[in-house]
Amino acid sequence: MDNLLGTFERQLCDIQGRLFERALEKGLDCEDFMTKFMNSATVEFLDMPYDRLQWAGEEYVLAQLLDEVIIEKSLENQYSDEVMFWSGYTYRYWHFLTQERSKDIYIQANAKTMKECYLGFHTLDVSMAIEDLKEIYKQKIRL
Repeated sequence: MDNLLGTFERQLCDIQGRLFERALEKGLDCEDFMTKFMNSATVEFLDMPYDRLQWAGEEYVLAQLLDEVIIEKSLENQYSDEVMFWSGYTYRYWHFLTQERSKDIYIQANAKTMKECYLGFHTLDVSMAIEDLKEIYKQKIRL
């Protein structure tokens, strides 16, 4: 288990992981949800050093997001709950680890990248998975 983050940060990672699972449970298109969430004003509050929204829980955060943007529903473009939780958790961990904004993180590792990398990366230490995701992005932009 990676101990780079404190209990506070890991709890927020867990909340975001559950938020991503909740989007799946609600039948939201996973790619559309991830794209709009990671580029939303809602996620900007989560990126702040402290905001009350961080502790509001995943249901409230999802309601806040759905007040802000329209997210397509889909039965076809669905990811597994494991991919969704891992993606949400990893994105928040990435933010804490590097202090990058969520929208900048998403440029480096979008929904498709997270889905494709899940199988090989989900058993890695989260910080190692993030390093590998950043390396994949660097290789893509070099091409």
